[in-house]
Parts: sequence; C-alpha cells; structure tokens
Amino acid sequence: MKRYTNMFSSKHNQLSARVLLVMATSSLLLAACSQSNTSASDSQPVQPEPTVATQTAQVAQPQAEITAVTAPLINQSELLKNVSATVYKDANCGCCKEWIGYAEDNGLNATAQDVTDLSVFKERYSVSPQMQSCHTTVTTDGYVFEGHVPAKHMAQFLANPPNDAIGLAVPGMPVGSPGMEYQNQFMPYQIMQINKDGTTSVYADIELPHQQL
Repeated sequence: MKRYTNMFSSKHNQLSARVLLVMATSSLLLAACSQSNTSASDSQPVQPEPTVATQTAQVAQPQAEITAVTAPLINQSELLKNVSATVYKDANCGCCKEWIGYAEDNGLNATAQDVTDLSVFKERYSVSPQMQSCHTTVTTDGYVFEGHVPAKHMAQFLANPPNDAIGLAVPGMPVGSPGMEYQNQFMPYQIMQINKDGTTSVYADIELPHQQL
C-alpha cells in the first residue's frame, strides 16, 4: 500500500510540474502577444520632414488665395454717379428700356418719359435727322446724349465737355452697342459730337466691343 501511495505521489508531482510549465508558457505567450498589440497600436507612422520646396508650396498657396480675393475690382456703377437725366422715348421701345437699365447700372439717375412724338424733343434739343436714334437723354445740365451712347464716353464728355459741344450721339441703333446686345454680335460704329452750330464731328471710333467698357 505504501508503495502505491509513493507511486501516486510521484505521478501527481510530475503532472503538477507539467501543468505549471504549460501555464507558465501560456502566460509568456499571452504577455508577448499583448505587448506586440500594444506596440502596434501605440506606434505612429513616421512622417518625413518637410523639404524646403514643400514648405514653400505650403506658404505660397495661401498667398495666391489672398491675391485673388484682394484683387481690385472695377466698379462701373461709379461712372455716372451724381448725374441725373430725363430719357425721352417711345413707350413700346424695348432697346430704350435696355439702355436705361444699363445706364442706371453705371450710376445714372434716370427718369424715363414716354412721349407720343419724339421728333418734338429731338428738334427742341438740336438733334439733326442724321444723328437721331430711338431715345434722347438730356441731363440736368442741359447736355444731350442721343441713342445708345456708352456710359464710359458719357462720363468722359461730362468730365470735360468741349466748349462748342452740346452732347454726343450714336446715330441709328448699332447691334452690340449698349442696350442693343444680340447673340454676341457687334457692329462697329462712331460716337458723334453734336456742336452748338449744328455741325458734328467724330468723338470716338468704336471698332471692338471692349472699347465701350
């Protein structure tokens, strides 16, 4: 009986030692795995140091945006600021309304007056038949602008009116002139100066659309 007891005790001790060895090995593997996961989660990708070219590009980009935002804008609404005028026109004239809207966008304080007989006003303000157009504009200072005169040239004339002049005229209704825009078409035309003695002279030649701006 004692012999069997010793054999059982010996086998138990061997089994316990194996169990302990397995447990120790498992603990080591678990610890190693945990350390590996922790290292992987804590690690961060290495970012390359920015080069001089990269730093220049990063600085240059905001500068380009600022330049675009702060670029000066041409404010055409100032061209005819403080200028008031009455526009005599036919009630059914569409291009007259277009020109008035254009002039107002450029600062003109316009009062439209529909009349039944335009010839009365053209004769009153000394606009000869050769210079006539669809509407007649008369400023509070008495200067006459016949037809689709560009705001740019109205402003130039009013800033320094010639001594012998009473105004400007664009005879007829040239396609592409202000208020006469049609499918990007353009017809070169002349802006005529109307003089007090009834004579006329060329004030400006408009050969290209951008010359009106």
